[in-house]
Amino acid sequence: MPTTPLSENAQQGLATWHQLMAQNALEKLEPLLSNQVVFRSPAAHTPYPGKDAIKLVLKTVTEVFSDFRYHREFTGDDGCSVVLEFSANVGDKSVKGIDMIRFDDDGKIVEFEVMIRPLSGLQALAGEMGKRVAPYLAMLKGEGA
Repeated sequence: MPTTPLSENAQQGLATWHQLMAQNALEKLEPLLSNQVVFRSPAAHTPYPGKDAIKLVLKTVTEVFSDFRYHREFTGDDGCSVVLEFSANVGDKSVKGIDMIRFDDDGKIVEFEVMIRPLSGLQALAGEMGKRVAPYLAMLKGEGA
């Protein structure tokens, strides 16, 4: 099945994402996010809406992960979606996962969903993330700070 290339704006958004990750500069993430951005966690049923929530989660996870690297990239048929396969360590646990990112027409991230395996790695990640973001749970749920 032929693949559809990303739109020019989505390509630019993806390039910016990779630059921010390579520079460990997620504090500069704000301009890349749509006002309607939603984050879907591999450990939580309810999505986290808003820029503040996704910035907190992504910045925190980069502190929890070690040896993070992307391996492969797949594009969706809509010209605005990409799946990035990654690996990382959480303490002594190795994880593999995917980041599913959807960009809007302006090349801003409107949806970011993560899936991780194996279960033992996801549990280690969820435990460590839970400790670090617990004071911010209301914000993550869109209930304000």
